[in-house]
Amino acid sequence: MNHQVPFQQVDVFTDVPFKGNPVAVVLDGNELSTEEMQAIANWTNLSETTFVCTPTDPRADYRLRIFTPNSELPFAGHPTIGSAFAILKHGQKPKTEGCIVQECGSGLVSIFIDEDKLFLTLPEPKVQSIQSADLVELANALGVPSHSVKASATIDVGAVWITLQVSNANEVRSMRPDMAKLSTLIPSGVTGVTVFGLDSENTESNLEVRSFAPTEGVDEDPVCGSGNGCVATLIKKFELIKKSNYVASQGYCVGRKGRVEVRFQDNGKILIGGHAVTCVEGTLNI
Repeated sequence: MNHQVPFQQVDVFTDVPFKGNPVAVVLDGNELSTEEMQAIANWTNLSETTFVCTPTDPRADYRLRIFTPNSELPFAGHPTIGSAFAILKHGQKPKTEGCIVQECGSGLVSIFIDEDKLFLTLPEPKVQSIQSADLVELANALGVPSHSVKASATIDVGAVWITLQVSNANEVRSMRPDMAKLSTLIPSGVTGVTVFGLDSENTESNLEVRSFAPTEGVDEDPVCGSGNGCVATLIKKFELIKKSNYVASQGYCVGRKGRVEVRFQDNGKILIGGHAVTCVEGTLNI
């Protein structure tokens, strides 16, 4: 195969280039095989690369396939926001004004356009408890005492994250995980481990988040939408923040400054969103 397809690299959860989480977006993936998509994702070496395809569901504006360097995901947050942003910038008009609908492995995802921000509707979470012995091992691999873990669950929002609350935001920022040890504790089918701590000192955000996915080829995801969706699920379940919206910071430890906005709707849905900005635009030679 030898042709050119439109391509963008979008920085997500920031309005400042190079301070969020980049996603590579191939804007026409219809002619590519799964193997070719995986090879391109491995080559870009970003946490995710996406391929925009013709939808099979008439309600959808497009179908999205999402790949890490190692495997395909049914859903991921920052690639969803970044791909929707790229599609709109590329000139596609939504079927419904103010809302673009994505078809992906997790089904249909509605993405709302709120002025210069985009908000995805989190797929319905499935929550499982974590055995206390496993929590001790996870804390050890993360380099924190087990009594620091305040709340926990394994949460499936399409991507599956072991999700842990620790004592505070400073403990999250000072973590130095043993990635080899952590890899042995992530079961097959689980994307990785997302950790968060509430931050009472920061006026710009309410908590600090970090997401580790060493078995997916991504030791630390700079700013993770699905991970933040799992955090929001835990915050809602245990009423850790008694407000209808909050802002999470992520990326400090890898030189980024991501901001993820979370909104709890009256209908029980969780919206995850923020800004995005295009850093690279052109064609990909395939």
